[in-house]
Amino acid sequence: MKPETIFSLLNLLALIGWLLLIVLPRRRWTSRVVQSGAVSLLFAAFYLVLIVVSLPGSEGGFSSLAGVRRLFENDYALTAGWAHYLAFDLFVGSWILGDSQKYRISHWLIIPCLLLTFMLGPVGLLTYYLLRAALRKTILNGVAYENA
Repeated sequence: MKPETIFSLLNLLALIGWLLLIVLPRRRWTSRVVQSGAVSLLFAAFYLVLIVVSLPGSEGGFSSLAGVRRLFENDYALTAGWAHYLAFDLFVGSWILGDSQKYRISHWLIIPCLLLTFMLGPVGLLTYYLLRAALRKTILNGVAYENA
């Protein structure tokens, strides 16, 4: 399969996962497929296959920025890197959703964190932690933010 085709399939799968987290957060399907880690594990499997296919013939390596640049000149290695991002960002988004549900934080407050995680990875995680810190006293007092 061509790297561009794999890239498109991975993006579609990621988009479906993110839509489930954002639009249908409490559905059984979301819990079973996305929050369970199943989609992230599928990305991990793609990643493994792409790494096995691409690394033996690739120049470069991980010891310098120039080496990483050379490594990712191979489209299969670049697609593997993309699968890596998708796997971890979706896993973090799933964790954010689960953690917010555990603390009964309104999903409306979580949506921006999820969108930021989807688009900017670590920025969304940071935003969620800042939100959780801002709500810490309320969370500790056991007050739900379901209607916020």
